[in-house]
Amino acid sequence: MIIFPAIDIKDGQCVRLQQGRFDKVDVYSENPAEVALRWEQKGAKALHVVDLDGALRGRSVNRETIQEIIRTVRIPVQLGGGIRTMKDIEEALNDGLNRVILGTSAVKEKGFVEQALKHYGEQIVVSIDAKDGYVAIEGWTKTSQIKAVDFAKELESVGLKTLIYTDIAKDGMLSGPNFEELENLIKSVTIDVIASGGISSKEHVVKLKTMNVAGAIIGKALYTNAIRLEDL
Repeated sequence: MIIFPAIDIKDGQCVRLQQGRFDKVDVYSENPAEVALRWEQKGAKALHVVDLDGALRGRSVNRETIQEIIRTVRIPVQLGGGIRTMKDIEEALNDGLNRVILGTSAVKEKGFVEQALKHYGEQIVVSIDAKDGYVAIEGWTKTSQIKAVDFAKELESVGLKTLIYTDIAKDGMLSGPNFEELENLIKSVTIDVIASGGISSKEHVVKLKTMNVAGAIIGKALYTNAIRLEDL
C-alpha cells in the first residue's frame, strides 16, 4: 500500500480545508515545493497534489506552483483539480506529472474517461468524491444523482485501473475514513482503490492495509502531527 501525503494548493499556498469547504481554510505553508521536499525526505514514495482553485474554476490555476513541486522532488506526483479536457491532461503530463486525476469531467462528460484512457492508459486516475453515497462534483459544491458504487463499476467497464475514493463528510475532520463504504466499493470492483478522507491515526492506516486498499492519501493528520510519516 502506498502512502500519499496530500498537498492541497490554494492561492499558491499549501492549505487544508474542512469537508471541502472553501470558507474553512488552514494555511500550512506559503511554499508548497518546500513541503513536498519535506515529505520526500521523510520517506514518501509518491505525492498527491490538488489544485483547489482549479477544481472550483474548472481550469488550471496554480500551474507554476505545481511545476515547482515537480522540479523539486524526484518521486512521482499525481495531480487533481481543474483537469477537464484532453488538452489539460496533455499539458499536465508534459509538465512531468506521473498521473492525472479526473473528477468533475469524468462524471459530466460522457465518453471522456474512455477517450483519456485510450490515449494515456494508467496515467489516468478517477476520483470519486462521495456525499451520502452519491458522487459530488465541481469542487464538492454539488451532488450528482449517481451512486458512487455504480459509477465505479461503470469506470471499471471502460478499463480504468485506479480510482480514489473520498468521503467528503470525513475529509479534514480527523474522524477516520468511511470503512463501511470503502469495503463495499472494494468488494464491488476489481480495480485499485486509493482511500482518502479522515485518515488520522496509524491504526486507520493498518486497518486500510488489511482491507487490501492500494493506497492511502493523508492530509491534515500529517500537518497536525497526528501521524508521523516516518512511523508508517
